[in-house]
Amino acid sequence: MSSKAEAQLKPWCPFCGMDVSRPTDGVQRKMREFPMGVCECGAVYVADATGHSIGAAMVECLVNACKDQWDLAWELVPEEDYLTGTIDNYDEVTHQVVVKRNLDGRAVRGVLFFVRLHKEAAELIKRIEQKQKVTRPEQGSTDKVQAVEAIPEIEPARDPKRVRRRADKQLVKKLAQHADIDALVDLYLDDSKTLRYLQRLLYEPDPFARYRIAWIIGQVCGRIATREPGAVADLLHRLFEACSDSAASSWGMVETIGAIIAARPDIYGAFTRHLFNFMGDPGTREAVLWGLGEIAAARPDLIRKTSFYSLFPVLSHSEPVMRGLTLRILGRIKAKEAGFQVMALQNDDSSVTFYEQGTLVTTTVAALSAEATKNIHKEDGDGE
Repeated sequence: MSSKAEAQLKPWCPFCGMDVSRPTDGVQRKMREFPMGVCECGAVYVADATGHSIGAAMVECLVNACKDQWDLAWELVPEEDYLTGTIDNYDEVTHQVVVKRNLDGRAVRGVLFFVRLHKEAAELIKRIEQKQKVTRPEQGSTDKVQAVEAIPEIEPARDPKRVRRRADKQLVKKLAQHADIDALVDLYLDDSKTLRYLQRLLYEPDPFARYRIAWIIGQVCGRIATREPGAVADLLHRLFEACSDSAASSWGMVETIGAIIAARPDIYGAFTRHLFNFMGDPGTREAVLWGLGEIAAARPDLIRKTSFYSLFPVLSHSEPVMRGLTLRILGRIKAKEAGFQVMALQNDDSSVTFYEQGTLVTTTVAALSAEATKNIHKEDGDGE
């Protein structure tokens, strides 16, 4: 992932924060057509090399996001139906952002314009597209439908005349202790420092308390992202940077990354593969497994797109919680590849305690093995 402080850097998506690939010309040329691309989070973007045609670029980007449904594109309302974002100082020749706006004596004034549709607009366009292609369905459409269904409702706009509150450590701590997600979201929309105060609560010696705070942050970020996905993407980048810093403590941060991705896999799902980078550290391995399990519950396809085979050896780990959390993942992604290894643990009565949807759950490895086996064979009717 790029550092935004560098003089020259790769362009990134303002919604999910991931690097984006070079925009390309469409297969079919339409009107004046700008080079276009699609981020892994689903945002559509176009490149205006000069920065002088941003209006035309905005129109074309929105129309592309609407799958060329022109009439529908004109009816969509900014903020209510879609979000927009821009990356300035883009150099189309080298595909990089040049902060100094000059590269080898050449002025750089390009703009990348992004559009990301909200749930209702995305679903409407998907239904129209399905009707148009009912006689020729495309392969891979299942994952796309699943991604659309995962988009939550947009957070309602607050009254602009309301009396805004200022966030402070004690207020945020009190709301977090009561798991008052609604109040925390309201407070963030009044004062963006709320997320930073929540992050500070992760420095808690009790590991179960850290999991609880991580889950709360995930729920809050999931709702904030419907209006301000960039702020959540910035938080994810800070968490990844802190986890990668050997001189800093990563208490609760890996868990929080997993909770945020699980809450909005449609935007931040591309970060899933980066969690595997922390599997080699014994201090973060359990947190990675927990986070992957949370993501698997929301979008199992995201786990299957990673190197999940590397999880199989963990089934024989000496610590029961490692075995149990791995079973939870493999069951949720229906990993038939590990079916025999999963079944082999059905006599393991070791106790396991972990957080599930904000609640502390105590069970056994055997029970998790039975549940995973049932999920793996559910389609075949063998799991009953």
